[in-house]
Amino acid sequence: MSGVVIIGGGHAAGQVAASLRQEGYEGAITVIGEEPHPPYQRPPLSKAYLAGEQGIEKVYLRPETFYDAKNITLQKGVRVASIDTAAQTVTSEQGDTIHWEHLIIATGTRPRQLPVPGADLAGVHYLRTISDVDGIRAEFASGKKMVIIGGGYIGLEVAAVAIEGGAEVTVLEMEDRILQRVTTAQMSEFYYQLHTERGINIRVNTGASAIEGADKVTAVVCGEEKIAADLVVVGIGVIPNIELAESAGITCDNGIVVDERCKTSAANVYAIGDCSNHPNPLLERRLRLESVPNAMEQSRVTAATIVGKDKIYSSMPWFWSDQYELKLQMLGFSADGEEVVQRGEMASNEFAVFYLKDGAIVAVDAVNSPREFMAAKQLVGKVVDKAKLADTSVPIKELLG
Repeated sequence: MSGVVIIGGGHAAGQVAASLRQEGYEGAITVIGEEPHPPYQRPPLSKAYLAGEQGIEKVYLRPETFYDAKNITLQKGVRVASIDTAAQTVTSEQGDTIHWEHLIIATGTRPRQLPVPGADLAGVHYLRTISDVDGIRAEFASGKKMVIIGGGYIGLEVAAVAIEGGAEVTVLEMEDRILQRVTTAQMSEFYYQLHTERGINIRVNTGASAIEGADKVTAVVCGEEKIAADLVVVGIGVIPNIELAESAGITCDNGIVVDERCKTSAANVYAIGDCSNHPNPLLERRLRLESVPNAMEQSRVTAATIVGKDKIYSSMPWFWSDQYELKLQMLGFSADGEEVVQRGEMASNEFAVFYLKDGAIVAVDAVNSPREFMAAKQLVGKVVDKAKLADTSVPIKELLG
């Protein structure tokens, strides 16, 4: 079978298949995914799906009937063993070989494993797939003691769901503060206060040295201390799945290296989503992003390129995180800013923190402030009146000029 072969089962894989049909591509499209599901969204896994508020059908990017209607072949539960760029084939672990005219690698990432004794005990979970969350939900119940190792966005989203579900929750973070690698001290403190006020025990400068239990976890060891645990969720980062590309001789460096059209170093091979390292002309540097907007945009760029259109990837990175009733929307990277302007009061749980460099907005963290977030998308890169930006009595749209 020739045509387009897509390796992956996440947001990028599902979107690029749909985008190809939207762009008028009429050739064969085959999506090969390791999991027994059609392509699905990952953000709900640590939020609504974990909480039981969203069924599995809502997690799927599109219903399975969509792929049948669009003549897109789904190969579920199939793991690709190798890529041959010269022969233009992929071979599965079952030994089946598929020929392609265009290959799209959307293999995503996998959780970084906790390197301590006992990490393989029953009751120790990671959160990346539907089956991961099903495993957590099977053990999760009111009154259970949950220890979350890692104070990043995923860990905190799980903590919020767990505490509202009646669990006793402890978060362990090795760094000086939660969210240290991704945001400012100001925002870290806001989220520290938010979670501790809801009853979560957050321990910074604390790492797990071992996990104890006979057949199942009973405690997390932190140096001289033991923290009782009925279940553990590990969220200490992810690793891009680049091994297939590397073995095929495709250039990789913190992800699969692509150009502004998502092309890799191999002819007719593309890489999109969390596994790709791409140039961002707006930020004038290369990035590997773990975000849905990035996966969506790269999917559209790749589909357009395959059908012969001239489209390049040039978007400001943006992200979001839902914790309790708060929606955090982020644009750009706060670390790029040299000056901070806050609009609204943190105590109200409705505010935006703008980050400026040379007087121009380079990033924003907006909590329950969608107007400010949308305005920031238009204001980024522009010099603004800082007094008006901070003054909530001045409508944000006045700054758009």
